[in-house]
Amino acid sequence: MLATLETTLPLMALGYLSGTWLGALTVCRLAGVGDPRLAGSCNPGFSNVLRLHGPWPALATLLVDVIKGMPVLGLALLLGLPPWAQGLVGLGVMLGHSYPVWHRLRGGRAVASAFGVMLVLTPTVALCCALVWCLLGLSGRVSALASLTSAALAPLLTLWLAPAYSEVVIIFTLLVFTRHALYLRRWPGAR
Repeated sequence: MLATLETTLPLMALGYLSGTWLGALTVCRLAGVGDPRLAGSCNPGFSNVLRLHGPWPALATLLVDVIKGMPVLGLALLLGLPPWAQGLVGLGVMLGHSYPVWHRLRGGRAVASAFGVMLVLTPTVALCCALVWCLLGLSGRVSALASLTSAALAPLLTLWLAPAYSEVVIIFTLLVFTRHALYLRRWPGAR
């Protein structure tokens, strides 16, 4: 266990560093459009970029936020770390996205980064949650509700489809719920 922890902690730190890359900031700079942290919901994520700048910058933001943690998670898998250790590396990615040290700990709500992490660790669960998000988010146009519903389903689906990861997915869900609770308290009318 100690040897596993000695490998996991540096990978978790690497995961955190990769998570601090906020796709919205890079994409909006490259597109020559305004910083999404200064308008709308002030959230550097897919929904706010979509609302402010349209579908192409939003999709590029989503892509960056989904894939940014995949290399370090792939390394955790390659090293044969157990599920709990892989989960810690994934949690590092999500914490980096939510609390990036370079941006005064003001990051996103961790939905896209959670999807990317789960796509590596529990792909079937991730795809089922994405389907639920799409059905709710695109039909109801309320991404926060779609995100919370998908996050709530993730532990249940994990118990059924990937039980070895159930504890770590519960932790991921708690982080997403915490980030949304803080967001919804600050922005009651926002998506």
